[in-house]
Amino acid sequence: MSEEAIRLVTIGRIFRRRWRLLAVVAVTGALFGYGVSLLFPPSYTTSTSVLLAGQWEERELLTQAEIASSSAVVDRAAGALDWSGVSGSELRDQVSAKAADGNIIKISGTAESPERAQKLSDQVAKQFVTFAARLAGEDTDPDAASGSGGSETLREKVAQTNRRITDLANAADPGQTVESVQARTELEKLRTSLQEAMKKLDEADPASNKANMVVMGPAVRPTGEAPPTRTQLIAAGALLFFLFAVIGHLAAARASRRLRTEPEIAAALGSALLGSVDVPGERSAHRPEGGGARARIRRILGVDTRWDVPTPRMSGDEADRRVRYQRVCARLREKAPGPRRLLVVVPDGDEIGRRAAGQLVTEAKSDPGSSGRGYPVLRVVEVPVSRPLVPDRGTETGALVVLSAGSWTAAELGGIAEACADARHEVVGIVLAGQVRARPARTADRPAEGTTPTVAVGADARGGAV
Repeated sequence: MSEEAIRLVTIGRIFRRRWRLLAVVAVTGALFGYGVSLLFPPSYTTSTSVLLAGQWEERELLTQAEIASSSAVVDRAAGALDWSGVSGSELRDQVSAKAADGNIIKISGTAESPERAQKLSDQVAKQFVTFAARLAGEDTDPDAASGSGGSETLREKVAQTNRRITDLANAADPGQTVESVQARTELEKLRTSLQEAMKKLDEADPASNKANMVVMGPAVRPTGEAPPTRTQLIAAGALLFFLFAVIGHLAAARASRRLRTEPEIAAALGSALLGSVDVPGERSAHRPEGGGARARIRRILGVDTRWDVPTPRMSGDEADRRVRYQRVCARLREKAPGPRRLLVVVPDGDEIGRRAAGQLVTEAKSDPGSSGRGYPVLRVVEVPVSRPLVPDRGTETGALVVLSAGSWTAAELGGIAEACADARHEVVGIVLAGQVRARPARTADRPAEGTTPTVAVGADARGGAV
């Protein structure tokens, strides 16, 4: 299976086993987003378009957009609006301008109401056109007027020169002499040169083609809030908290140090694996015991059971499961021959291991070799992993550890092994218990539950771990 498939399976397992917790976290995130929306009042945004006539380069349009949102224009708009408690510096954060296609400057205004947003956008556009015209020399300012007047004077002088050339051409000798023809030709060349010079002057004059700006109608009054709206903040809060919860589960699973493989568990306990047994799945298999308000809350949220445990596989019937227990008993007799008593050590809180240990004791008592052949007598003790304590050596002369995989760390299992050594108990073997989904018992070719299956116990049952 690829790594991507493993991730998808893991995320699906989180959704299935932690959906209550994820739902509560999402609702909490939605409430957080609602609280954030109360801190920020709703705002409305609208735009006004200003058309710039003539030929404009891209960098020139960007310059005009910067001018439209500059303090010189916005301060004038603030003075014209005269809103109480609102200064030009505050309005500068609410006004933006950008160059659009077709020589258009789009000016946007944001305010706490649709009416104010509309007025702000229209007023900034108006002040921008006025300010641009003033820069181009079309205002009544004396300094600007002097520049415009100089251009008009130059045009009048050119017109007078053209009339004088016409008079000179008419006063020249109408004859067809070489001198008269040359004089009229020179006069026409001079007229043509003056006309071309005036044309170039008109094209280069910024007052003739750069100050033609038109406001393309008033701004439209906005009907909805500007993003982020309250609904968007609520949805974003729910989604953000939901993602954080899923990522937190994945990070916790990745940082988990619980041992899952048989070699790791055997190395931590310092003993050999005798086999693995199946425990039929129950709702409370991974559910810790205890009451109180905290336990009830954990049970409601579904966090009292582990989510990172793989889905139990399908098992055989009761007869198949008993075969596994009897094989473990046979290997245990080989490890500890003779009339011997053993402790079955189960980590406290390992419900699957506790149930497997109980079944193992039952199978050892019902084993035909237990009467007269010296099979070990088993006694189950639960040992807390935080401060493990094993009963001192008395009638028992060894310990058998029964636990479920993926539940304990190497340090916890090492503590159990040290506790057994302190109590002078040798760890004779390890049995791993796994949760499975049970099938109905067979009736035709399998013995009924409660009868003794015909399984070789002893030398014929030797083999590797099941």
